[in-house]
Amino acid sequence: MGKQEGGSHYKDYAIQPVEFIYTNNVPFIEGNIIKYVMRHREKNGVQDLMKARHYIDLLIDLEYNQPLQDENQRFIETAQC
Repeated sequence: MGKQEGGSHYKDYAIQPVEFIYTNNVPFIEGNIIKYVMRHREKNGVQDLMKARHYIDLLIDLEYNQPLQDENQRFIETAQC
C-alpha cells in the first residue's frame, strides 16, 4: 500500500480507497464510485464526479432495470426530488 503509480492522490488518506473496497468486498461498480468521489479534489475535479455519476447510472440500470433515457431527464428527475 506504500506505492502508488501515477501520482499521490490516494496516499494522504488514512485508509486508501482500494483498502476499503477490498476489505469490505465492495463490488466493482460501487468501488469505482467510491474511488472517483474520493479523489475528485486531488486529481481530475468535475471529470471524476462525472465518472462517478456514470457508474451510478450504470448501477441503477443494471441493478434496477431503469435505464437513463437521456441526459436532460436526469436533471428533470433531480429537480423533482
